[in-house]
Amino acid sequence: MSETSDRRPPGPPAGSGGDPRAVPRRVESRRAWRSWRIWRAQWATLGAISAGGVIGALTRYGISTALPHPPGGFAWATFLVNVTGCLLIGVLMVLVTEIWQARPLVRPFLGIGVLGGFTTFSAYILDIGQTAAAGSPETALAYLAGTAVAALVAVHLGASAIRLLIRPRIRPRGEERS
Repeated sequence: MSETSDRRPPGPPAGSGGDPRAVPRRVESRRAWRSWRIWRAQWATLGAISAGGVIGALTRYGISTALPHPPGGFAWATFLVNVTGCLLIGVLMVLVTEIWQARPLVRPFLGIGVLGGFTTFSAYILDIGQTAAAGSPETALAYLAGTAVAALVAVHLGASAIRLLIRPRIRPRGEERS
């Protein structure tokens, strides 16, 4: 066994009787336990993302069937979904990074799963192409610019609003409560 393929530090490990290939039993069990925990955490994360994605995609589908648009028309359902999703992403990112204690599956479930499945920027691009191809390039351009601007503004508004609502107000020193 060459030293380059062996990931153990050089020299015989403690308790090996001088054999450089020997690994104490407790080190092996620690490695196995650590790899099991990593494997389990990865699958839990994938499960959380998948479950959230199903919820988000089904919600988006419900909205898109409730608000259909004609060929060449403004895709209000996609616009509404993307802007609302961006607002909620702004809220969520402030909550998980500044307010809540670390919960390892909250961000993957809500951020990547639910909101990732809910928002649909691929359908946004498809809608732009279909609207332009249907003979409404002005509507397609308005939809292109309007969605991009509204989505960015929504993220900022969501983050700012949750900061104002959640964070305790700091009083100047010496000011007493009435």
